[in-house]
Amino acid sequence: MTGQDLPGIDELRTFAEEAMRQAGTEAMHFYGKGDPEIRFDENLVTEAELRLSEFFSSRLKDRFPAHQVFGDVPLRTRYVHDQEGCLWVYDALDGVANFQAGIPLWGTSLALLENFWPVFGMFYMPASGDLFYAEAGKAAYWNGRRITIPESREVSNESLLFTYSRFNNHYRSGFPGKIRNLGCTAAHLCYVAAGRAEGALLSNVSYQDLAAAQIILNAAGGEIRKVNGDKFYLNEYMEAKRIDEHILAAPPVAHQMVKLYLERAATGVTKDSD
Repeated sequence: MTGQDLPGIDELRTFAEEAMRQAGTEAMHFYGKGDPEIRFDENLVTEAELRLSEFFSSRLKDRFPAHQVFGDVPLRTRYVHDQEGCLWVYDALDGVANFQAGIPLWGTSLALLENFWPVFGMFYMPASGDLFYAEAGKAAYWNGRRITIPESREVSNESLLFTYSRFNNHYRSGFPGKIRNLGCTAAHLCYVAAGRAEGALLSNVSYQDLAAAQIILNAAGGEIRKVNGDKFYLNEYMEAKRIDEHILAAPPVAHQMVKLYLERAATGVTKDSD
């Protein structure tokens, strides 16, 4: 392999998993060590995110120096050949409130793009050791076991819908099942991908929040749409700080079903922060 040849998928996946697990070990040094006197320890979270981002960038520079990390350099718009076309989208901490409080529902996301086309996505939860992974257009896996979304399911009082923190400010629930907010966007999408929930309603998320988890969701048979049913194209938000529209991650057959409950219960969807 020359310096500019594209590495094989196995080599890239091995690098990604090793880097994620090593970063997870680093993150555990900060986990649950927030100041108990304050509700949210921003200093701890900032220090952890900076340490983890620097850790990944350093590992990538050592292994694949021609690759880029999303957010570190200005976005290019032209097609390039070889390794210069590889862009890694790294989200050091998803679920920061849980992380600083010592609640295990948090993780690290990593997606690889080649000339803005997804190659694979990975989400790792260090406190539990859970690893979700999928190559674009192929199968999705949870700890090495393949996951798929059931083709058809009925919404009942045993169904589960994930939501965001200010859901009750925007909707009065008509959903007959359980409504929960786990406080971690990628975990919401991965659990939908594993068939554990009918859907996840998202608000005030970022490109980095979704880049890896959407690949996993799509590979398992799900998709993200806008709440009004329109198609959602994540790459349209690469330069936006936040995605201020409400979006729904669900199996294709469940989008309309879940949307009906939201439409009946809505008090007015607005572009508010989460």
